[in-house]
Amino acid sequence: MRMGPVAALVRKDLQIFFGDVRAVLLTLAVPIAIASFFGYVFSGPRAGAEPGRIRVAVVDRDGSTISKALIDRMASDRALDVTRPALEAARADVRAGRLALGVVIPPGFGAAAGAAFLAQTARPQLELLIDPSKPAEVSMVRGILTGHVMEAVSQEMFAGAQGRQFADDSLRALDSSGMPAEQRELLRRLLESAQGLNRAQDAAGAAAPRPGLSMPFAVREEAAAGDTRRPYDGYGHAFAGMSVQFALFAAIELAVGILLERQRGLWKRLRSAPLSRTTLLLAKAISGTILTLMTLLASFLFARIVFGVPIASLPGFFAVAIASAIMASTFGLLLAAIGRTPEATRRVAIFVVLVSVMLGGAWVPSFLFPAWLQTVTQAVPVRWAVDGLDAMTWRGLGPSEVVVPVTLILGFATACAAAAVWRFRWEEN
Repeated sequence: MRMGPVAALVRKDLQIFFGDVRAVLLTLAVPIAIASFFGYVFSGPRAGAEPGRIRVAVVDRDGSTISKALIDRMASDRALDVTRPALEAARADVRAGRLALGVVIPPGFGAAAGAAFLAQTARPQLELLIDPSKPAEVSMVRGILTGHVMEAVSQEMFAGAQGRQFADDSLRALDSSGMPAEQRELLRRLLESAQGLNRAQDAAGAAAPRPGLSMPFAVREEAAAGDTRRPYDGYGHAFAGMSVQFALFAAIELAVGILLERQRGLWKRLRSAPLSRTTLLLAKAISGTILTLMTLLASFLFARIVFGVPIASLPGFFAVAIASAIMASTFGLLLAAIGRTPEATRRVAIFVVLVSVMLGGAWVPSFLFPAWLQTVTQAVPVRWAVDGLDAMTWRGLGPSEVVVPVTLILGFATACAAAAVWRFRWEEN
C-alpha cells in the first residue's frame, strides 16, 4: 500500500478540521468544562472546608428525656443538618425534595424503648418520612440513627431517672410476673445491679460520666492508593470519563462526515482514482485518531496544570490514550460502514455512546449496578479505557497495570476496523 495517498487524505481532513477555529475551541473546551464540574462535585471537601450534610427533620411528639437526648446527639453529628419543624411542614419538605428524610418520634417512645431495652416488651416504632429518590441518604441516616438511639436509651436506662423507676417497678412486680424461677432470678440480679449502678452514680454526683452503651470500636482509615498524600482525585476520574466520552462523540462526527461525503457522491468519484477502500478507511482512521488523541491530551494537560492531576507513568498513560483514540476512531468507521443516513446514524450512535459511557463507570460508580450488570460491563471497552486512565493518574500504578486494558481496547478496535472494511459501501443502496 502506498502511503502517499494516505498522507494526502489525512492532511486534507486535518486542514478541514483546523479551518474552523470556533469548532476547534468548542471541541477542546466542552469536555474540559464538563470534566471540571464533575471533578469538583466528586472530589469531596478540601482541607478545612465544611463537608456537605444531609438535611434531616426531627419531629418530637414524645418530649421524654430519651427523645431529647436523641435529638441532641443527632444535632451534634457532623453528617447531619437537623431541623425541628412541625409534622406537616416536615412531610411537605420531604415531599418537595428539600429534605432527604424526616424522623417522627411518637408519643411514649422513650418509655417503651427503655422497657424494650431491659425486658422483652414490644418495641416502639420510629416513623421515617423518606424521599424515594434519595435511597443512599436514607440508608446512611438510618445507620446513624440506630447508633444514636442505642446510646441515648442505654444511658438513660443505666443512669437516668427513667431507668431507676423502671428497675424499682420491675422488682416489685417480679414475683407476680409468672416467669420461670431461673429466669426470674437472673432478671432480679440484673435489676439489682442497675439499682446499684444508679446509687453509685448518685454518690459520685452530677459531674461523673453517665454510663451507657457506646460504639465498641474506632476506625483508622488508610487509603490504598499510589499517593497517600492525595489518595483520591475526583478530577482525575472525571477527566478520564469525560475524555473517553467526547472521544466517542468525535467518532460519531467522523462517521457522519463520511456518510455526508458518500451522500454527496464524493466517494463515488474517489472510487475512480487508484485508491482501495482500505486506503481510504486507513486515512480516515489515522486522521480521526490524531484529532481524538489531541482532544484527550489537551483535556489532561488542562487537568494537570489547573487541578494538579498526577500522571504516575507517562509511557502507560500514552499507551492508554493512544489505544483509546484508536478505539474511538475505528468505532466511527464502523458506524459509517453500517449506517445508512447521517441523521439516523447520529441518533442511534449517541444512544450507544451514552449507554457505553454509563456502563463504563464514567457517570456513576459501577457498584450501584446490579450484580449481573457489573459482569456485563467487563465487555464494554469504555470501562477498560477509564480504568486504564485511572490507573495511570490518581491510582499511581505502574505501566504494567495497563497491559490488559490496552490489549482489550486494541482488540475491540481491531474488530471494529475489520467489520468496517467488510461492510464498507462506495455508494448508497
